[in-house]
Amino acid sequence: MINDQLQQLPSVSEVLLEVKSDTQLHVNYITAIIQGEIRRYRQEAKAGQLKLKRREIVQSILDKIESCAQPSMKNIINGTGVVLHTGFGRAPLSKKVIANVVKKLEGYVNLEFDLDSGKRGERQDHINEMVSAMCGSEKSLIVNNNAAAVLIALNTFAEGKDIIVSRGQEVEIGGSFRIPDVVRKSHCNLVEVGTTNRTHLKDYEKAITKNTGAILWAHTSNYVVKGFTKEVSLTELAALAKKKRVPLVADLGSGALVNMEKMGLPPEELVADVVKTGADVITFSGDKLLGGPQSGLIVGKKKFVNAIHKNALYRTYRCDKWTIALMEETLRTYSSDEKISGDNLSLKLLTTSQNTLLKRGAKILTVIPKKKIEDLGISLVESKVEAGSGSLPVETIPSAALKFKPKAMSVSKLANAFRTGSQPVVGYTKGNIFYIDLKAVLPNQVSRLIQAIQEV
Repeated sequence: MINDQLQQLPSVSEVLLEVKSDTQLHVNYITAIIQGEIRRYRQEAKAGQLKLKRREIVQSILDKIESCAQPSMKNIINGTGVVLHTGFGRAPLSKKVIANVVKKLEGYVNLEFDLDSGKRGERQDHINEMVSAMCGSEKSLIVNNNAAAVLIALNTFAEGKDIIVSRGQEVEIGGSFRIPDVVRKSHCNLVEVGTTNRTHLKDYEKAITKNTGAILWAHTSNYVVKGFTKEVSLTELAALAKKKRVPLVADLGSGALVNMEKMGLPPEELVADVVKTGADVITFSGDKLLGGPQSGLIVGKKKFVNAIHKNALYRTYRCDKWTIALMEETLRTYSSDEKISGDNLSLKLLTTSQNTLLKRGAKILTVIPKKKIEDLGISLVESKVEAGSGSLPVETIPSAALKFKPKAMSVSKLANAFRTGSQPVVGYTKGNIFYIDLKAVLPNQVSRLIQAIQEV
């Protein structure tokens, strides 16, 4: 019986002959897929569990190759309600921003070439003055993410020396990124001051020694401590740092360039306000509330930012032409604190009113066939969402969601059907109910969402 099953296995060359000539995969990869699948079927045959015939096995392997030939990264509909979703690339980028970047980056680009002088240029020059002006800082620098920004800043000022951090700011964010770990990886010594809930200025002052390289202030962006608490303000800390001639690094985390409250959102500390406190260096993310590509922005006093730029580590953290071009286009979406282009998708989605979303949801329901609505138990409900990625923490934002209570299908099966459909839709399950929140659904995706609902 086992021999009979083993005889059903095709050879690698037999399958290769049937692979489509236009399959966009390297032949070595195709061969590796075939070999892996044949090994799997051989194990089934040796266990006497092979149920497929030779032709079926060949077709199964061909289907596997076809599946692998499809792009791994796909455009999805974000029905989680979380606008700045780390799993989905955080800040969404608009078609116009991307199109402008594609136009300018076709072929060669003057990334590090000064067209006026005809000499070698600096990639930072494309956005340095714009960032500095918008943040009110003397100088700016862009690296590939905020974790890198914090690490290179600490390494620049305090390698082999002490970094003073309040115990109340030893935060952990997504992916187990921890402030103490970053301090150690920057080859600095962590000096903790204060307690979890209360830290005083005198705690910092007592901790400063000849071996102090810098003071680190970290924004507790993903949690809030309430009750009997005390925190030293950045203004006080900056004055102390200046008096003791110790650099003050402020890790702002999210980093807002405009007043969130004026836009109807929960408050978030402005980068420009932090600059005014006198902190020497401020770091923040480019792909959160700013609305740009993955990056970390470093702003502050010229001599300190220049020192970071000269650090040998900078070359390992510098941004490529795509990131810099995308950031330049993102910055152009800002005209003032009150005027921001709709091409900044992050802010556009975050500020879309609940009323608008409810109207959008009602319109969707008018297009879906009544039987489909009944079978899937679809209704429109008010909801609450978070901005995501530690931005605007604790506070929730009003939204609207499509609620699903299917009659003849489990919720998990429904969620899987949405994720694996021709137009992937990712929602969330709560209790025994599936939701597609409309907060992070792009306006131009509504027709595709309707199609996805009709197809499940």
